[in-house]
Amino acid sequence: MSLVKDSSYYIQLENTFGASNYEPLPVVLDKGERIYLYDVEGKRYFDFLSAYSAVNQGHCHPKLIQTLIEQSRKLTLTSRAFYNSQLGEYEEYITKLLGYQRILPMNTGVEAAETAVKLCRKWGYKVKGIPENQAKIVFASGNFWGRSIGAISASTDPLSKREFGPFVPGFEIIPFNDLEALKKSLQDKSVAGFMVEPIQGEAGVIVPSEGYLAECKRLCSKANVLLILDEVQTGLGRTGKLLAGDHESVKPDILVLGKALSGGILPVSAVLSSSEIMLTIRPGEHGSTYGGNPLACAVAKSALQVLVEEKMTENSNEMGEIFRKRMNLLKSKYEDIEDVRGKGLLNAIQFKEKNEKSVAKDVCKKLLNLGVLAKTTHDHTIRFAPPLVIRIEEMNEACDIIDQAVKFCLD
Repeated sequence: MSLVKDSSYYIQLENTFGASNYEPLPVVLDKGERIYLYDVEGKRYFDFLSAYSAVNQGHCHPKLIQTLIEQSRKLTLTSRAFYNSQLGEYEEYITKLLGYQRILPMNTGVEAAETAVKLCRKWGYKVKGIPENQAKIVFASGNFWGRSIGAISASTDPLSKREFGPFVPGFEIIPFNDLEALKKSLQDKSVAGFMVEPIQGEAGVIVPSEGYLAECKRLCSKANVLLILDEVQTGLGRTGKLLAGDHESVKPDILVLGKALSGGILPVSAVLSSSEIMLTIRPGEHGSTYGGNPLACAVAKSALQVLVEEKMTENSNEMGEIFRKRMNLLKSKYEDIEDVRGKGLLNAIQFKEKNEKSVAKDVCKKLLNLGVLAKTTHDHTIRFAPPLVIRIEEMNEACDIIDQAVKFCLD
């Protein structure tokens, strides 16, 4: 007689044998399809996190799974010691799609961001002429691009940095959405680049003032400084444009992508730029065993193709408008809702702080019970980011559940 393995069994395994660097909601997921996730007991949930915007194309998209299976039967990894039959075609497709000359393929978002920082520094020394070891990269407060030593060196989150020092030198932090601070920073001739998220995801879906990115680009160009847009979370249709920078027609000097680049199938990331910038890095100066592997390249190309062919970006824009309209209607009923914000299908509800109690966490727990998966970002904000394939009837049903959860927690 076989023993039934329920959620508590799997949770206990993770708590016993895993590190304690995450605090997940108490649900054990076993299956995904489009916008839905299923736990080990078979309960269905709306996925309103999308693995932090990595599953834009929906869970287990049939075309991506087909590509994965076909390529995995043929060739998965060669290293970059040799050419492979998938990398070049992927590189051609993505550079032409996004309007860049070159791509440097990596695996995770933080690897791509680290690569962008290295590339920017190299350009600073070889092209701009900054004295050796004096190049600076400017970041905005509230930024998040991972948990590596480089990433936390640029962070303003005390929890990310506590007892992990010493940190990487040559990083400067200025306030987000503050053009005067950027102007002042760019007066330093040692500044090689400014890296910024078009919308700050982990900070709470913070949308800058209209025109901010365009002016950042103008100021950086004037100062001979590279603008790096970190679009790991905002890119590939998430905000209702193919790239979030497109809202202001901003093309950065260096573009960083990840997450949805593989449709949630594999870790795939990329740095895109011009030949002038990209070719400052020569053989032996940067690399990755898995970066550009044939399996990842085949899946990433397919992920981009379905994004375009199935008009997911356009759907993101339309469904985002519906979501914010519904949430603003909810906000009008409850004074404890401080803000509703976002673009496309990257949105957030922020609750007012109340006696150290996190209403946002209570709402997430109720949502879990009612069949919607969402997670707080900081204590008082819930991020809502479903897959871009969500349909209008599904959006309305999910919004009804969110209404119900908020009503339960605030009435």
